[in-house]
Amino acid sequence: MRYDSRSTADAIPLWQQYRHQFPVTERLIYLHHAGVSPLCRPAAEAMRSLADDCLMFGSLHYDQWMETYQGLRVAAARLVNATPAEIAIVKNTSEGISTVALGIDWRPGDKVVAFREEFPANFFPWKKLESKGVRVVWLSCLDPLDRIDEAAKGARLLALSFVQYLSGHRADLEAVGEICRRRGVCFFVDAIQGLGAFPLDVRRCHIHALAADGHKWLMGPEGCGILYIQKDLQDSIEPVEFGWTNIAGYNDYSCRDMTLRPDAGRYECGTLNTIGCYGLRAAIEFVLEVGVENIGQAVQALGDQMFEGVRTKGYETLGERTPSNGAGIVSFRREGVDSRLIVRQLKDQNIIAAPRQGWVRMSPHFYISPTEIEKVLDVL
Repeated sequence: MRYDSRSTADAIPLWQQYRHQFPVTERLIYLHHAGVSPLCRPAAEAMRSLADDCLMFGSLHYDQWMETYQGLRVAAARLVNATPAEIAIVKNTSEGISTVALGIDWRPGDKVVAFREEFPANFFPWKKLESKGVRVVWLSCLDPLDRIDEAAKGARLLALSFVQYLSGHRADLEAVGEICRRRGVCFFVDAIQGLGAFPLDVRRCHIHALAADGHKWLMGPEGCGILYIQKDLQDSIEPVEFGWTNIAGYNDYSCRDMTLRPDAGRYECGTLNTIGCYGLRAAIEFVLEVGVENIGQAVQALGDQMFEGVRTKGYETLGERTPSNGAGIVSFRREGVDSRLIVRQLKDQNIIAAPRQGWVRMSPHFYISPTEIEKVLDVL
C-alpha cells in the first residue's frame, strides 16, 4: 500500500505536528502571546548559533550577518506580500509607528483618523500631532464601516490596529483599506497583535505602511521588528533618525553624499540588532513553513474555545466574538474578584496569563492543545 505522507500529516492536529518546537510546553501552559511569546526553537537556535560564532570568531563572518539582514527583509516581505525594498528593520513597533507619524510633512489643518482603544504605541504619536495643528478624529474600533468612511473624508492618514490588544477585536483590514483607497487616505496598520497569527496582505488591503515587533505572535525576540512602507510613499516620509546607514553610500565611510538609500533601508539608522535579526528571520521563516492560514484557523478555534468556556463558567467577556472579528486574545473578569489575584492563582498552577486593566487576558498560540484549554477552564 502506498504511503501518503501529506494525508497523514493533515490528519495530525497542527499543535501536535509542531509541539516539539516549543519546549515551554514541558513546563507551562503559556497563554500570554499577546504580551511576550516564548521563542520558537528555530529562533532560539539561530540566535544561539550567532552568539557562539561571535564568541569564537568575532566579526570574521560579517558577510553572513549582512546576508541575514537581507534574508529577514525577504522573509518579512513574503509574510505581508510586499517586496524586500519595502521592508526596514526597526527596534520595535513604536519606532516604526513614530517613523511614519513624525516623517510626514504635516500642515496645520491636516486630518488624521485614529481609534480610542489603541495600545499607547498607536495612540500617542497621533495625539502628539495635535500640537502641530493636525486635527485627529477619534473613533472606536467597533464603529461601523459607514462611520469610518465618513470620518476618512478629507483625511491624510488613518491608523488602525490589526487586532486590538485588550478585546482581541480583529479589524476588517480589507474593508477599511478599500475606504482609504477610495478616499485617497494613507492607511497605516499596527500589526503586532495579528501578524504571524492571521494572514495579512498589504496589496489586497491597500495598506501603505505597517509596523510590528517580533516578540508576540511571530514567536521571535524582543527588540527587533519590521516596518513596511510602500515604495511610492517612501520619498514622502522622511527618516526621523539620521545616521551613517540611511544614505546610499553607507558602505563608503568617506562618503559625504547624503542621498538616501533607494529603498526602505533609508529608515535604518546605524548598526542593527544582529542577533535579533537572526532570531526574527528564523521565526518568520518558521511561521511561513507552518502556514499562516493554518495558524490562523488553529488560533481562532482556541480563542473560540476559551471565549465560550469562560462564559459558561460565569465570567464576563470583553466584546463579542464572531468568525470574522475573533483573534487570539480573550479577556474576561468576574465581578468582585481582582484579575491580578486570578492571574497569580493561575501562575501557581503553571498557567501563564496577564492582568490588563481589570481583565484577565489570555492569548493561546497554535501549538497549545484544546486539552490544555480545557484544563485551564477547569482551574477557573
